[in-house]
Amino acid sequence: MYLAFKHTRPAYSAAHIVVVPKVHVDSLLSDAEDLAVVEMVQLLRQVAGDVFTAYGAARVVTNLGSYQESKHLHWHVVAGERIPEPVEVVPGPRAGTWSSG
Repeated sequence: MYLAFKHTRPAYSAAHIVVVPKVHVDSLLSDAEDLAVVEMVQLLRQVAGDVFTAYGAARVVTNLGSYQESKHLHWHVVAGERIPEPVEVVPGPRAGTWSSG
């Protein structure tokens, strides 16, 4: 019920992965039955663990209200320094979901 993929406008230098539900959920404050909490946390743990292993640190962040640019629940798993001006990354022909490895 959740997907993880590399952000198309990464804001962090080492890693910027986004985790989203496949169905529309407004935010973390939505009804709990809409969240599939166990599945969401399992995927967040896997992605954060992969980023931590690769870079030695990771942040897991979601935004609410006016901080939430996209009005669909999503989590950012990031590492490295913040990039002052994110650059658009055009997905290539092999673009897909995040895979641990």
